[in-house]
Amino acid sequence: MLNLNVNGELRTATVRPADLLLDVLRESFGLTGAKPGCRNGDCGTCTVLLDGSPMKSCLMLAVETAGKKVTTVEGLKDTAVQRAFVEKFAFQCGYCTPGFIMNIYALTQTYPEADEETIKDWLQSNICRCTGYEEIREAVQSVLNRRLLSMDQNHL
Repeated sequence: MLNLNVNGELRTATVRPADLLLDVLRESFGLTGAKPGCRNGDCGTCTVLLDGSPMKSCLMLAVETAGKKVTTVEGLKDTAVQRAFVEKFAFQCGYCTPGFIMNIYALTQTYPEADEETIKDWLQSNICRCTGYEEIREAVQSVLNRRLLSMDQNHL
C-alpha cells in the first residue's frame, strides 16, 4: 500500500515497486490527464508537478513520490494557464496539452518575469506534433503579462 498526496488529497493505492507514477495515476486513481506518449521521457505528455517542479511521470516510480505533493492537470482546474490555452487556441488535437499546461504553470510560478529565452528553454521539454508552438508561446506570455499586471496593481 502506498499513500500519495495527489492534488491535495491523500490517496492510497496498492502498487508494486516497479509501477510507474503515470500508470498509478491513470489506473489506480482514474486521473487520465497525464498521457502516455513516448514512455521514455522525450515528449512531456505525462508531465506532472512534484512538489511544484515539473516531472515526467513515465520516468518516475510511484514509490519515489511518497511524502511529496503530486499535482496533475486535474488539480489545476480553472487556472490562468488553462484559460490562456483556450483564449490563444494553443492546442489542436489536445493530446500534449496537459503536459504543456503543467510545465507552463511551473514556469510561471518559478519565473514570473520570464524572458523569451527562458520560455523557449522551458517549452523544449514538451513536444507537440500539431502546432507551430506560436500559440503556445502566446499563451505563456499572456499568463506572464497578467501576473505582472496583477503585481503592479497590488503595489498601487
